[in-house]
Amino acid sequence: MTGYRPRIVDRVVQGALETFGAVVLQGPRAVGKTTTGLQVAASSIRLDSSPELASLAETSPRTVLTGDAPRLLDEWQLAPVLWNAVRHEIDQRAVPGQFILTGSATPPDDITRHSGAGRFRRVTLRPMTLAESGESIAAFTMADLFDGAAIGGFGGPTVEDYADLVVRGGWPALVAQPTRSAHDYLNSYLDDITRVDLTETGVGVDPMRVRALIRALARNVSTEISVSELSKEAEIGESGSWVSAQSARKYLDALSRVFVVEEQPAWSTHLRSKIRLRTSPKWHFVDPSLAAAALGAGRQALLNDLHALGLLFESLCIRDLRAHADQLGGTVYHYRDGSGLEVDAIVELNNGRWAAFEVKMGGTKNIDKAAANLIALKNKVSEKRSDQLSSLNVLTAGNTSYTRPDGVNVVALGHLGTDETS
Repeated sequence: MTGYRPRIVDRVVQGALETFGAVVLQGPRAVGKTTTGLQVAASSIRLDSSPELASLAETSPRTVLTGDAPRLLDEWQLAPVLWNAVRHEIDQRAVPGQFILTGSATPPDDITRHSGAGRFRRVTLRPMTLAESGESIAAFTMADLFDGAAIGGFGGPTVEDYADLVVRGGWPALVAQPTRSAHDYLNSYLDDITRVDLTETGVGVDPMRVRALIRALARNVSTEISVSELSKEAEIGESGSWVSAQSARKYLDALSRVFVVEEQPAWSTHLRSKIRLRTSPKWHFVDPSLAAAALGAGRQALLNDLHALGLLFESLCIRDLRAHADQLGGTVYHYRDGSGLEVDAIVELNNGRWAAFEVKMGGTKNIDKAAANLIALKNKVSEKRSDQLSSLNVLTAGNTSYTRPDGVNVVALGHLGTDETS
């Protein structure tokens, strides 16, 4: 397909099709799931192209499953019976690589209650990383940070550029057509989420209350704010009322179901001391541009408020770390303990190896402090976990990547690439 920008998950999807009967390509709307799926599909059908197709899939699922493999079933959740139909078809054919299911919402549990173990592999597609959108100089990869490779690079985005990247986000439509208004595009996106997408999850929502909660989330992105505190910050207009904690929890679950909001869970590990670990998650939008849009914050407003830019830059880093970690089979956590030690991100792989990341816009004193935090964490974990440590890293908005004498890597976010771009 002409004009296609390679995605980090391309290799993951291809590999999954060689092992599993079906790949479930999930993620928020407008991140390119269909386009990505079509790169490897031999045939396809879009269930949202007409109401009749969704009805046909419900009444005669095998009809829409017929076609060259792998067959792409776009927005499959519009016909929930397809889950079991695909499962049975995979069992009958007994060969991998039969179907690609794409959708912008996670169906209720009762739809997928029959196990897909050994048949389905879920792969999440997120907004484009800087490597995918072409803003990174791609000097090294996440794998390099786990393999002990030499780290070095110079150039890439400036702080002013990062303000632009936070506002624009990694949405393929805005990356491909930079003259489009990010403000208009993303406000329309949020409006569609509150009025259409959440309704389709089966959750009764009040769009005004959801937007109030989204604004509260945007003000507290990259923090551990509790649901009850969020509800109190979600003021509705000028009425003085706010979203109840019960409604806030329900809306957060619904926003997670449509992949707009993601929790960053706390890392649980063994420490040398008996200091208590904190277990509250941090909150992030799937892309920091949604937080900027909810706040009405443009490039200049962020440059005038470096604290806000710092929080959104951290969220940008988490977005990219998640995509790069997915490729390695990793998960992104955060760390905080009862002594007050915090580390912004822990990437842990399935084999137990891990790397720690502190996020700082820049500045020698800030980087020194971040490096000290990372070394303090290394000294706190158990001997076994210390042996599994791959690297300590300070992620910055600077233009230089290098390894400090104490072994901590200083990594410019705009230097992180993929195997395809480095």
